[in-house]
Amino acid sequence: MKYDRIDSKLFIKNRKNFMDKMKSKSLAVFNSNDIYPIGADSTMPFQQNRDIFYLSGVDQDESILVLFPDAPEEKHREILFLTETNEHIAVWEGAKLTKEDAFDVSGIRTVYWMKDFEKVFFEVMTQCDTVYLNTNEHYRANHDTQTRDDRFIKWCKDKYPAHQVAKANPILQRLRSVKDPIELELMQKACNITEKAFRRTLGFVKPGVWEYEIEAEYYHEMIRNRSKGFAYTPIIASGNNANVLHYVENNQQCKAGDLILLDTGAEYANYSSDLSRTIPVSGRYSDRQKEVYNAVNKVKKEATKMLVPGTMWKEYHMEVGKMMTSELLGLGLLDKADVQNEDPDWPAYKKYFMHGTSHHIGLDTHDYGILTEPMQANQVFTVEPGIYLPDEGFGIRLEDDVVIQEKGEPFNLMRNIPIEIEEIEDIMNS
Repeated sequence: MKYDRIDSKLFIKNRKNFMDKMKSKSLAVFNSNDIYPIGADSTMPFQQNRDIFYLSGVDQDESILVLFPDAPEEKHREILFLTETNEHIAVWEGAKLTKEDAFDVSGIRTVYWMKDFEKVFFEVMTQCDTVYLNTNEHYRANHDTQTRDDRFIKWCKDKYPAHQVAKANPILQRLRSVKDPIELELMQKACNITEKAFRRTLGFVKPGVWEYEIEAEYYHEMIRNRSKGFAYTPIIASGNNANVLHYVENNQQCKAGDLILLDTGAEYANYSSDLSRTIPVSGRYSDRQKEVYNAVNKVKKEATKMLVPGTMWKEYHMEVGKMMTSELLGLGLLDKADVQNEDPDWPAYKKYFMHGTSHHIGLDTHDYGILTEPMQANQVFTVEPGIYLPDEGFGIRLEDDVVIQEKGEPFNLMRNIPIEIEEIEDIMNS
């Protein structure tokens, strides 16, 4: 891994918090992700399942974590199963974790090799009544690929049909949404890397560059700062491309007078950052671009102030919608009749600002968090209003990542990343 080793006390604490929520005489099982094939002998780069990483820090494939707080034998209250390394693996892939390495990473003393899994698992399953199985229940989850957890769930239910089954996900949704100080430090590192990449980009952009060249500048700076790269597929959208919300082709030439919408966050140690900035190709904003930009920035600042403990996600978005409506009226994009006659299910402002303002962020860019429960201190949210004007050939989105505080306004993890018009123009023209 490129990142510095994380203090194992984070994972020890995470496991304790999870086990405190488990039923009596129950165990929980978490699987690593597969390495997914592309074709021939090619595979995608490995990405660890965020749940097993959150609970163990183990960042390699073919790994299983079993938690059994009521196990009769103390050594079986936390168990890791790993692929045993050998000379062949060491030569072709690099050595896997040893049992000693696994303890250093996770704080788990009991480590078995994967070949012993079924034997040990049978023993502990005879001692419990309930098994917690891990499923992805994120509100945006939508995929057809069968995961290692999916296969395990089928195998476990077939092998042990008399056991009660419980869901690990509701526990993880709550725990993962509230960040430990160590997690916040890791997220700050991700944001700091994003800042370096953005500043590099400000010095690079000029008329005639290509969107993919800008992407390459970001990637270079991220990798040289111990990141794997982008936390999500980057959006480098010049001109009217900015009005395609998930534009990822990044293959057009940037023209003088246009704006570029950059939605580009780095990861660090599997933690995400999520930044949006909109900058002028020529180094100066036009008067109209400034007018719209300042409206978006004003909404962003006011929306940020609302992210405090007790705020409800749904009501928050309704209030942000009212703010945006006011700005769109001031810009002449809406009139009073538009607002008076709007569909409550699709308010008038949605013509120009059609996505949500905030989402949880952490180990996933759209991280776990239960949206029907009040916001809490140490949850991290994005704030990302936008105005999209295809008829005028540009769109503007501005986004930072902020930590909810016990009292006062949120703490901005991207506080040092330029956002004001004057600062961006000064850097681009220096």
